[in-house]
Amino acid sequence: MTQQATDLINKRGIDKTFWVLFGALIVAAAIALFSASSTLVYKSGSALSGVGQQLVFIALGVLVAFVLQYLPSRAIRFGGYFVLAIAIALCVSTLFPSLPWVKTINGASRWVKIGVQFQPSELAKLSLVIVVADLLSRVDRKDEDSFKRIYWWVIGISAVTILPIMHGNLSTAILMGGVIVLMLFLARFPWKYILWTIVVPVVGLFLLLLVAKYAYIDKHKELPHIIERTETWVSRINAFIGSDSEQGGQTIPWERMNAEQRKKEMRKEMTSKEGMQRAYAQLAVNRGGKTPIGVGPGNSKERDYLPFAYADYIFAIIVEESGVIGAFLLGFLYLAILFRACYVSSRFDDYAAMLMVMGVALMLTCQAIISMLVAVGLGPVTGQPLPLISRGGTSALLTSLYFGIMMCVSREQLTRRKRIDMTARDSAAEVPDVVVLDDK
Repeated sequence: MTQQATDLINKRGIDKTFWVLFGALIVAAAIALFSASSTLVYKSGSALSGVGQQLVFIALGVLVAFVLQYLPSRAIRFGGYFVLAIAIALCVSTLFPSLPWVKTINGASRWVKIGVQFQPSELAKLSLVIVVADLLSRVDRKDEDSFKRIYWWVIGISAVTILPIMHGNLSTAILMGGVIVLMLFLARFPWKYILWTIVVPVVGLFLLLLVAKYAYIDKHKELPHIIERTETWVSRINAFIGSDSEQGGQTIPWERMNAEQRKKEMRKEMTSKEGMQRAYAQLAVNRGGKTPIGVGPGNSKERDYLPFAYADYIFAIIVEESGVIGAFLLGFLYLAILFRACYVSSRFDDYAAMLMVMGVALMLTCQAIISMLVAVGLGPVTGQPLPLISRGGTSALLTSLYFGIMMCVSREQLTRRKRIDMTARDSAAEVPDVVVLDDK
């Protein structure tokens, strides 16, 4: 980079660190998609078919992030209300699969197609964080009633947004609820509000699962439409906690099974699509874990058998090809985004912008952590994509929006601080020098 370009970047307040992290994530996405898209290449006969369209969306996302960083953060905050209203309407519409724009895939009506096909829950995640950040910044800390009023506004808007999403995508609903709780903590709300926000939904969800399991599923009764997805939730939880083999009424951990027992468990896993994903993902992780650097880029075997290896389980292929080192570097990259957001928000005094950038960073990082844990078998199947890495055009665009918002806040706050410093220097220059007169 020339000195002239560096001066231009510094003059405009562009956050170079965020751009470096964004670029590193794009490079990782391109490498991972080339490796994991073998089935798409086989079907189309083109080496670029699996990643060409995705790279176009990523390039468009880079352009969107570049433009977004120059918008006023106030415009983004108030625009969040408008986008959230649209997202809520679309999420509610997914409760009615008969609507022409609602698409049902794998038994879940969580997609809509209006020109392009996307999940409105992705829009809801981003806009809800923006709206909640704006609301929390309005609290008057000297007034207890202000805490209570803003809290109920946050809970009401969050419930209206999350409940329709919960019907078709429980993991996304839990992710959104968890980030809202973290934002309440960052906003220094009293613990009684935070604990109620955790306890009530957890108890309610637990009771719902118990009713669904013992009153309907175990008795082979048809579930009401509004809670029919609970059967999927229960089966995924059972598959996760019951992944050990039984022998003589006792469970045997996977690592202690003999070859025959492992084959038996693998055959059981292959009886369902989700079981097949878990089984082949585990094989990929085990194969990559044999050496610190894995089997090397492009040498994956399980990508040809793992269903949709380029989507939710792409991290398993990354572990297979790059080993523990590659997995650690990618995990560190997502954590570095959160650390940078913490640094940016701690330096400046715009409370609303601070909450917004932290909420966006938490949503991005928490989703990445959940996706990675599921891919290596440390969590039940959730369907959470790895941000920017997993294939998906609208997901790539929205992840770019996350970066654009964080870079917008960083640039705006840095510019404001420079202006304050310049004003202080100019004021100091206007003060006349003190002349000491001789008494004589």
